[in-house]
Amino acid sequence: MKGLELARTYYEQCGRPMLERDFPEYLDRMAIGLAGHGSECYGYDDGISTDHDYEPGFCIWLGESDDREFGFRLFRAYGRLPREFMGVRMREASLFGSGTRGVHTIEEYYRYYLGSPEPPETLAGWLAVPDSALCEAVNGEVFSDPSGRFSGIRRAIKEDRPEDVRLKKLASEVIFMAQTGQYNYGRCLDHGETAAAAAALADFASHAARAAHLLCRTYAPYYKWLFRSLRGLPRLSFLADDADLMLKSPADRETASALIEKISSAVAADIRDQGLCDCTDAYLEPYAYGITERIGDASLRNSPVML
Repeated sequence: MKGLELARTYYEQCGRPMLERDFPEYLDRMAIGLAGHGSECYGYDDGISTDHDYEPGFCIWLGESDDREFGFRLFRAYGRLPREFMGVRMREASLFGSGTRGVHTIEEYYRYYLGSPEPPETLAGWLAVPDSALCEAVNGEVFSDPSGRFSGIRRAIKEDRPEDVRLKKLASEVIFMAQTGQYNYGRCLDHGETAAAAAALADFASHAARAAHLLCRTYAPYYKWLFRSLRGLPRLSFLADDADLMLKSPADRETASALIEKISSAVAADIRDQGLCDCTDAYLEPYAYGITERIGDASLRNSPVML
């Protein structure tokens, strides 16, 4: 059973009855679900993932004033829930675990990912938050949220990122694709620097995957799940298989170079399809500058392309 399914089932059979019995007057002030750090929150967990964080449990998010009013009592009640469910036992905290289950405040949750309890209010604020953090902030599933406050912030993160910020990040990923893959990979091999060539190739694959997420208007997770997420995109998902093949033999110049150009061509075509650049070049650097010209905010447009 996947971690998210285990969490929901545990909530439905153990958590909700306790909350309805002991905290009926507060139910409309709680958001309940599972989200944040951990493969189970992405739905990517498998048999290997059960060595940590695979346990019954869920999150309860409260406003800070509610936490002061009844949070400690709720914390104690959550701690009395069954420690074993469907043959799976709760575990002691692990260095590798996320520790996200249990009672938390809404402000604490979003501050951890955004640096503030609410979505950024400025372009600079949005630009400063890594996409991997934004991705973790909105992954998982909300089981119940009568007040809608937790889900409202979550929805704003998903839907309200300014277009200028998306374009700025996309331009940066695209120019790094040009530099690492189309330019420096081959030059590193020419210099006999095979380790540097392998690093350039890996960087190119990562920048391409993040560019694909930006083109699909979604947040890319951190490196461990970046290509798993890429396979699930509505467009450009085939780039994950190309990256796998390309990275198997980084010193195989003929194969890697052909895949670099295939991936670059696909990203360039999607940029043109979205009307973000009129370029027809095979080399991606002009696309980065073309995208930059679409940025409305002059300060952001005129800042360095590479982030």
